[in-house]
Amino acid sequence: MNKPTFQSTRLRAAALALCLAHTFLAPVAAVAAGEPAIKLMTLRGADIQASDPEGEGTRYGRDQPPLPRDFVQQPPLIPHTIKGYNITKNFNKCLDCHAWARAKETGATKISVTHFKTRDGEELSSVSPRRYFCNQCHVPQSDAKPLVGNTFKPGTGMR
Repeated sequence: MNKPTFQSTRLRAAALALCLAHTFLAPVAAVAAGEPAIKLMTLRGADIQASDPEGEGTRYGRDQPPLPRDFVQQPPLIPHTIKGYNITKNFNKCLDCHAWARAKETGATKISVTHFKTRDGEELSSVSPRRYFCNQCHVPQSDAKPLVGNTFKPGTGMR
C-alpha cells in the first residue's frame, strides 16, 4: 500500500476542517441570519433560564418495608429518607445501620457480600472503596412527578 503523500494529507485535513466548520458554524450563521431561536425547556417544562422554585426540595417518603425490585440486577431502593445523611471519604452514615456488625441490632438489611470484593474478586475485610458511596447506585424514592412517560413492565420472573 502506498504511503499518504504530503498533498493527500493536506487535502484530508482541509476536508475535515470544512466539515467541522459546516457542523459547528452553520447553526450560528442561521441564528445571525434572523431565523427564530430554539426555546430551551427543562424536562418539567420550565424555562431553562428560570431559577429553581423555592421550597424544601425533594420530599422523601416515609420509612417503609424494603421495596420490590423490577429487574434482577437492580440495586435495592432505599425505603427511608436519607435527608442529612453524610457520606464522605472518611464517614458513611449508612454503615451506622447496614454494616454487618450493626444490622441485627438495628433491624436493617446487611450490606451484600459483593460490596466487600475488589474489581478482581479479591475479598476485603471492609467495604470496597468502589462500593462505599451508597447513593451512586441505591436511590431513595420521592413523590416527584415523572419527568417522562414510562411503560416499563418487570420481567415475568420478577412478578
